[in-house]
Amino acid sequence: MSKKPSGLGKGLEALLPRGGAGVTRLPLELIRPNPNQPRRRFRPEALSELVESIREKGLLQPLLVRPKGEGYELVAGERRYRAALEAGLREVPVLIRDLTDREALELALVENLQREDLSPVEEALGYRRLLEMGLTQEEVARRVGKARSTVANALRLLQLPEEALRALEEGRITPGHARALLMLPEGERLWALSEILSKDLSVRQVERLKVQRPRPEPDLERQALAERLSQSLGLRVRLSRRRLVIEFSSEEELALLLERLGYQS
Repeated sequence: MSKKPSGLGKGLEALLPRGGAGVTRLPLELIRPNPNQPRRRFRPEALSELVESIREKGLLQPLLVRPKGEGYELVAGERRYRAALEAGLREVPVLIRDLTDREALELALVENLQREDLSPVEEALGYRRLLEMGLTQEEVARRVGKARSTVANALRLLQLPEEALRALEEGRITPGHARALLMLPEGERLWALSEILSKDLSVRQVERLKVQRPRPEPDLERQALAERLSQSLGLRVRLSRRRLVIEFSSEEELALLLERLGYQS
């Protein structure tokens, strides 16, 4: 039975030995990418810069892998792995650790969440996956070295509709816009998103949308029907899309209403 690495839960750095001890080299063709890689986007320009650096100096930081089948599965270092492939390396430095699926996923998530270039949506999804693994927000914050309030605020983004999250990931709205959308009632967020995209609204303008949103035009046909019913029954009538309300103020008015509706006691 493999021994659980003592550094698990303290981040990737706790698993990396000092001075290169324990680092070996593996043919790159033996390493398979992580199918559960939490990172969804890699900036092409940053990847290109890393490729050039690897071609010039080699891969300086080892990849973290675990034995899997007849080869190895990447746990942490997806960007370096992709750059090494593109740079044409045949062998790479690695640190081999026996990890369970849960341990591997947690380390992959923590490594990504400790980076500064994650998109806000990737960051929020990463926190949520750690919570789904049974960690508390406080424990997640300790794992990634951030304040609990930072984790909580990032998670709030996932309350936005999918269209807004997609716009945020694609850079069509900013994190400031997303936070402003969260201040609006849930039913108004898609409408507000369309306003942002069609009118190129600033964050401050979005914050004022709640008081500026035009009220829907009254349904004149319904109003006229309610007035006719009110005159016919001699009582106040309110009619909305799915509700008819007849108001009475005394037992006598109720009895009169029932009589006019043909109700016999």
